[in-house]
Amino acid sequence: QVQLVESGGGLVQAGESLRLSCAASGGTFRTYAMGWFRQAPGKERGFVATIRWNSGSTAYADSVKGRFTISRDNAKNTVYLQMNSLKPEDTAVYYCAVATRFTLSTTTTSGYDYWGQGTQVTVSS
Repeated sequence: QVQLVESGGGLVQAGESLRLSCAASGGTFRTYAMGWFRQAPGKERGFVATIRWNSGSTAYADSVKGRFTISRDNAKNTVYLQMNSLKPEDTAVYYCAVATRFTLSTTTTSGYDYWGQGTQVTVSS
């Protein structure tokens, strides 16, 4: 069973930075992509960023382009999300996810097979 463990969330002021980490472990699996999604109270879980494991190609939601950077450490099977210039509207529970099968749907929740438990990010104004 694949497990994803997230860390790095917290409370910050607007304009500050946070770095989220997500380590995948358990069983024998191949990683095709890893992604970050977020869910604010009363809203659906939405796409934030994704990275393809072999090529390193990335994609971002328009709302975070230029502020957030996704990266990976293949050896550690870990994905990171560097979040700069945080805004109050970035407040949400952030989830990481892994695609263990080839998928073209890396910007939607349906493209991923396993999810982390989520980590809270709160940005005060």
